[in-house]
Amino acid sequence: MRILVAVATRHGATREIAENIATAATSALTDAGVWSEVEVRDASLVTSTDGFDAVVVGSAVYMGHWLDPATKFAEAFEVELRRVPVWVFSSGPVGDRDHPTDEPAGAADMVMRLGARGHRLFGGKIDRHALRLPERAMVAALRVKDGDYRDWPSIRAWGREIGMSLAKAEVAGSAS
Repeated sequence: MRILVAVATRHGATREIAENIATAATSALTDAGVWSEVEVRDASLVTSTDGFDAVVVGSAVYMGHWLDPATKFAEAFEVELRRVPVWVFSSGPVGDRDHPTDEPAGAADMVMRLGARGHRLFGGKIDRHALRLPERAMVAALRVKDGDYRDWPSIRAWGREIGMSLAKAEVAGSAS
């Protein structure tokens, strides 16, 4: 089973989420006795989804919106993505919240258009030293503190859920 995790990130924190999802999904598939190969790629560099049995699409969220590379990926491959199991995640809400709740604009529409099996919203990471001047100004205006707001156990659990779902489908498909 080949899985693509296509991700759009600005400073690398969302890619780290994608890599953890990929590792957890692979582990779940391996535990179920299903061979798998999971590739994490920058959404802007994906030229084809051919040969992948499932896809996870993720993006950092800035000002309530996905990054253009993730949105363009979803638009470019919409027809192909509707033919395989798809999951969607967003990363970016930051602050003193334990559980982010601000859905990115268009997330629900994207889930419907792609026929995705779900969307997860994960907290992001703020490191002012990695930000450009306009981003630092925005973070200061919003009074957001530096910190890593990513919930790693939840991220890995979601990746395992994806792997287990795919493993069940694979085992059911091979039994028929």
